[in-house]
Amino acid sequence: MSSKYKYKWKFPLTRTHCGILQGNGTFGAIFWGDEKLCITLNRADFWDHRGGMPFTEQMTYTNIRECLENGDEQRLRKLFEGTPPKDGQPSRPSILPFGRLEIDFGEGTKIKSGELDIETGEITFEVIKGDKIYSVYCVLMMDKPCLYISLQDGLSIKFVNKVPAWKYVEEYLKSISFDPPLFFDDKRFSGWTQMRPADPYICLGYYQGYTEFVASLVYGDSEEEAKESAKTMVEKARANGFSKIRLKNRKWWKSYWKAVPSIDLPSNEIEFIYYYGMYKFAGLTNPDGIPATLQGPWVEEYQMPPWCSDYHFNINVQECYWPTFAGNRLEHIKPLFDMIKSWESELRHNAKMFLGIDDGLMLPHAVDDRCVCMGGFWTGSIDHGSTSWIAQLMWLYYKYTMDDDFLREVAYPFMKGAMRVYEEMLEEKDGNFVLPVSVSPEYGGSGMNAWGKNASFQLSLIHFLCRSLCEASEILEINEDVEKWEDIDHRLPDMAVIHNRIALWEGQDLDNSHRHHSHLAGIYPFDTLEYEIEGKHHQIVKNSIAHWIHKGMGEWSGWCMPWASIIHSRLRNGEASETIIELWKRFFTNEGNGTLHDVRYPGISIMGMGRTGGEIMQIEAGMAGITAVQEMLLHTAKNTIKIFFGVPSWWKSVSFKGMRAEGAFLIDAKMKDRNIIKVKIYSEKGSHLRLYNNIAKAVIVKRGKSDVEEVFSDEIIELPTRAGETIILTPEKI
Repeated sequence: MSSKYKYKWKFPLTRTHCGILQGNGTFGAIFWGDEKLCITLNRADFWDHRGGMPFTEQMTYTNIRECLENGDEQRLRKLFEGTPPKDGQPSRPSILPFGRLEIDFGEGTKIKSGELDIETGEITFEVIKGDKIYSVYCVLMMDKPCLYISLQDGLSIKFVNKVPAWKYVEEYLKSISFDPPLFFDDKRFSGWTQMRPADPYICLGYYQGYTEFVASLVYGDSEEEAKESAKTMVEKARANGFSKIRLKNRKWWKSYWKAVPSIDLPSNEIEFIYYYGMYKFAGLTNPDGIPATLQGPWVEEYQMPPWCSDYHFNINVQECYWPTFAGNRLEHIKPLFDMIKSWESELRHNAKMFLGIDDGLMLPHAVDDRCVCMGGFWTGSIDHGSTSWIAQLMWLYYKYTMDDDFLREVAYPFMKGAMRVYEEMLEEKDGNFVLPVSVSPEYGGSGMNAWGKNASFQLSLIHFLCRSLCEASEILEINEDVEKWEDIDHRLPDMAVIHNRIALWEGQDLDNSHRHHSHLAGIYPFDTLEYEIEGKHHQIVKNSIAHWIHKGMGEWSGWCMPWASIIHSRLRNGEASETIIELWKRFFTNEGNGTLHDVRYPGISIMGMGRTGGEIMQIEAGMAGITAVQEMLLHTAKNTIKIFFGVPSWWKSVSFKGMRAEGAFLIDAKMKDRNIIKVKIYSEKGSHLRLYNNIAKAVIVKRGKSDVEEVFSDEIIELPTRAGETIILTPEKI
């Protein structure tokens, strides 16, 4: 890290989601403004838990199938209506907006800029007052919901304006039984409390001095308890003082960045996507924080958050956590797995209601933090890809750590439970297995034609589960069910095919631009298709990609752009990989680098084009953007590590250090003048190494401290390794 990774925002920033972010996974702050420093505050766990739709005895696979096959839309809708909410109740749970503070430094002051030092997580604002410029230092504590601000001598806080979300959403909150916030202004301790009808009170309390400001956002079972908790936290922070708090925070960030791979690219824009992204990843997925929702701790104050800022499991949560693997921050995904483990009884209940089985696990595509189904969207509720995609994240965690205990205790049981649901849905016909009712995420919305037989997305997940379960069984020495999974893998089609290309499901071509690249998921992320030149699916994949390109980006949203970039990296089309991620940065982020669902400008997509009202913040797109950069530099496909496979031809010199690969390998690599001059591989667990050789016709391999060198000329370099061993690969000089 260096001063190169200090990023400056020029003010004014006049909208919430243009602001600079600080967060600790639970508590978040967005800094924006002009004459005043506006700080939008919230928590990732600030839920109204009322409402939702539980799985019932009526929501069975048999009933749904009958409705679909008979075209009985009225009955289908009724199955998923749920019970209408009572007066004063919401229809579903939601994260709530909270509010903002506006710090006034006095007449004639103006915020000039804000500089984020991602190495320390600190923001320094330049404030103009008269003919002088003063500094304001902001530290958000990584272990507490507390913000500490210190002012340079000569500048002082004159006034703090309190703006609760009630100002914007009063009518809606009143309609669901909320009371107004209660303000308080004690001696140097001010703020407000907000009741929730079925959840604890929340309190924002802050100390306002002349040259320092400390705020905390906490809960309590009563108004007074919440207020007292906030006051206690603020007083403890003040007792420690700004310097001590800052030092502790810097230690946290130093530890974080020590594990994060460094990259050196010829594109400053792509480097920014990676480094600012990894900074936000820490604030979104802190291992001591709340599992990442659609917006994490950065929820605006001026509207109810889109899609309730819930947990969407048909790609959104997955994208939030993609960087954890190559990014070498594996502990960041553990809170997600822990939360899902705590839902096991609900997941088993859902499978029981849906299929009548006791040993299945079924996760709806949208839930709150208690696994309450948000309801209303039948295709999402029966999309078993949501469950299986979480199983794939667990498998990836195993592959990147080689942690047999995790595989045995967490991943294998979950994968098996997910597979049991598919097993019950599969039927045999003409010697093959068939998935008679299936969906491809979001294609067709919730229409009666939004389903079909053998959806390619679901088939790729079934093949993934069969193959990974067989591999896991061998590792764990568990023999049960292996023959069954091998049989399904052998007799289930690899994909649905139409016109010699991948179909959404049987008979359904990609008829229009579509943001969810689900039919291509066998390329990435599930890696089930043999798309290489010699592979059996090469021509079908080639045709499919051409058709996909032909249909274009016209209905793409922010989160699908990085996924498209990754698909091109897997296919060794680095030129498209870089260009698409650059287009995403230009069209789907705002002037403050806020990541958006809708296009900012017309030109490539109509998604949200011309939309009025508040911006839709899209945190997962930024996380997938990190992964798009990682995938250009390093990825594993078919158990083979590929280095610089997705870089564009115009990148002449590029390097990275400490990037993690499957097999628990940590890799450094350097390219100069389009030639890979050195690859260094550290074997953490002693796994078998398979490396695609794009280094040279003859590669010198040196292992450990030995002076012995071996020369390899194979397309795939295969080596057994020892735990703790370092391997150096260089091209043989001719």
